[in-house]
Amino acid sequence: MKQKKIMLKILYGIASFFMLSMLSACARGERLTLGDERFDEYLPLLEGKRVALFSNHTGIIGDERSKSDTAEDDVDPTLVHFGFDESGNEISYGKHILDALVERGVNVTAIFSPEHGFRGTEDAGASIDNSVDEKTGVPILSLYESEDTHSPSSADMAKFDVLVVDMQDVGLRYYTYYISMFYLMDACAGHGKEVVILDRPNPNGFYVDGPILKDEYRSNVGQLPIPIVYGMTWGELAKMIDGEGWLSSGKNSCRLTVIPCLGYTHKTKTTLIRNPSPNIKDMRAVYLYASTCFFENTAVSVGRGTDFPFETYGSPFFKDMAGFDFQFTPKSMEGATNPPFMGEACYGVDLRKVPIEEIWNAGINLEYLVSSYSAFKASGSSLDFWGTPDKNGQYWIDKLSGSNELRRMVSDGKSAGEIKASWQKDIEKFKKERKPYLLYDE
Repeated sequence: MKQKKIMLKILYGIASFFMLSMLSACARGERLTLGDERFDEYLPLLEGKRVALFSNHTGIIGDERSKSDTAEDDVDPTLVHFGFDESGNEISYGKHILDALVERGVNVTAIFSPEHGFRGTEDAGASIDNSVDEKTGVPILSLYESEDTHSPSSADMAKFDVLVVDMQDVGLRYYTYYISMFYLMDACAGHGKEVVILDRPNPNGFYVDGPILKDEYRSNVGQLPIPIVYGMTWGELAKMIDGEGWLSSGKNSCRLTVIPCLGYTHKTKTTLIRNPSPNIKDMRAVYLYASTCFFENTAVSVGRGTDFPFETYGSPFFKDMAGFDFQFTPKSMEGATNPPFMGEACYGVDLRKVPIEEIWNAGINLEYLVSSYSAFKASGSSLDFWGTPDKNGQYWIDKLSGSNELRRMVSDGKSAGEIKASWQKDIEKFKKERKPYLLYDE
């Protein structure tokens, strides 16, 4: 009898554990459902209409992918290149949003493609011609056909009634995909077109960091008065763009519908399945990009032309300098056909062994930039660390950071902590301004 009671207690305990686990899982919303999976919510909005799609190779329904049953125990998942699983096997992907729409009878009349093209293979900033999707025959209209403008033409706008947006971004102000969405929203508002955003998680959506872009520094790598790391999904950002009056047509001028994700919060750390652009090769690069992108067009390579861009930094000027003992030599490759310092040995820092929690906790890490600037000055080079300014006197880092303040503070010898402290009031103000537009718990 005693043994029976003990057994019943054990069984009750097990049942209670599983019940609590199930309730906890439901409370946390562990089943993440992307907006593009919610066909019942958005297909009725497209019925009988001509549809344009803004997407690229990342527009996989539900981020479905294959994965082997085995994984190497000693593999750091943040270093697994997109397109492979942790055992090194190539993965296959689920259905693309274009194919899913066409199969369901949606009249897709045009595709808009962003920087890097519809298939995501072109170099940064490269001009890309219009083309046709071979599988469906739908015309692909490049927003990067010309350097003069990245907005759609009036002729392009006449080809559809509603724009559907499904694309994976990394949530940083100088990552250009959201800028293309902004231009398309602006054109749709001006032409009375509907916009339907199939929302996706932001892999950097768990924090906000960086200076706010100043209006006179708007460029092709920054268009909105938001921090570098803005901590919003595209659905939330689109609502803010419309609600704050950032469109030419004014406040609430866009006929906008957002199909939210289910089971997502801003504490959720999601793993991407495809490289969002050619030089973002794994999740570690997604997290480090906010800190290492500042080296673009300076005297320091960020690893373009290697298998680990944005996960290292170095320069030929750092040879034999303490703390810069990692060596790499950039070479020409797909997505980086003519990288900085091609064929030259660069001496720097390998960030692939930094604990990922340390990267998360640091947010934008300015120590990389500050220490590199100091080392460059110590090298005695007569070159300008920051590169060459444009005709308006703006350096590339000014465009990336949103003003000339970061460059000036680094040049004046300010510490990383002092520089980051200068952003905090603006960040808190932005968080309050964005709050009405958030769709997910913080």
